[in-house]
Amino acid sequence: MAGSTRLGQLAGGGPITQDSVRYFATPAPVVAHIVSVTLFSVLGALQFAHGLRRRRPAWHRAAGRLVVPSGLVSAFTGLWMTLFYPHLANDSALLVGLRLVFGTLMIVSLVLGFAAIRRRDVARHRAWMTRGYAIGMGAGTQLLTVGPWMALAGEPGPLPRALLMGAGWVINLVVAEWAVRRGPTLPAPSRRTR
Repeated sequence: MAGSTRLGQLAGGGPITQDSVRYFATPAPVVAHIVSVTLFSVLGALQFAHGLRRRRPAWHRAAGRLVVPSGLVSAFTGLWMTLFYPHLANDSALLVGLRLVFGTLMIVSLVLGFAAIRRRDVARHRAWMTRGYAIGMGAGTQLLTVGPWMALAGEPGPLPRALLMGAGWVINLVVAEWAVRRGPTLPAPSRRTR
């Protein structure tokens, strides 16, 4: 929703604020980021639907051919914006560092996931794609870490903001790692009673 709002602002010419002026000055990276994140998040979520993967493996492969590139575009544009857009007043060096680390980890995870499936190593493919998707969805979890702070105490300062945003990525990676180590959950075979 935030991405579509930002696209609407860019297309409609405003409002331009101190926080959004950087997007209006160079809109291509943020537009590419929003479009690729949207594709990555929607199609990526469907990739984890076991029934869909099992019943429609061709769809899973075709969608994967969109998920990986969109995830890579999302991560690379995120890194580009971190490095080249002017930083906001609340963007501490810690937050910039966290964005660089997690953006790079997302790229590495997606590349390793793609390489694993090319070798037909499904277990490693699932593990790396799960990690890459978890990192990519960090912004959604950051709403849950930053939002309550803002509701209770207002805009967080640079250090709390960096820690709260970092917590979003860490929470996602912890859950992803738990899911990877737990292994795939398959539905139990049905037994007919006579």
